[in-house]
Amino acid sequence: MEPRLSLVTLAVADLARARVFYEKLGWRLALEDVADQIVTFDLNGIGLALLPVEELARDAGVLLEVPAFRGVTLAHNVRTREEVATLLDEAERAGGRITRAATETAWGGVSGYVWDPDGHLWEICWNPGSPLDADGSFR
Repeated sequence: MEPRLSLVTLAVADLARARVFYEKLGWRLALEDVADQIVTFDLNGIGLALLPVEELARDAGVLLEVPAFRGVTLAHNVRTREEVATLLDEAERAGGRITRAATETAWGGVSGYVWDPDGHLWEICWNPGSPLDADGSFR
């Protein structure tokens, strides 16, 4: 199998609320024709889809269970250390909940965490050892 991540789908309780949260962060829709059933954002070559939790569980053939911490984080790397706190504040104003403020790390970077309105945990991170390409790609 070729190493690739094409799409991340997040289960959400309220599709409209989740869409507004990510739109307030400035993300642009990739597919507008199915926005009442699924919302997909373009993240520089990877898609982020939002799907009602019941639909995703049904599609995957699993029982609906909602743990408090799912053991998975999504990361959004930024270009400067200052952007970490700025983006955390922006996410909080959009309806997220900061779980850890921007903090200096042992490895020389800065990171913080925010839960989106459906409890998906995002790390906002600046890593001096992994600068982003001009188009925002992680290297």
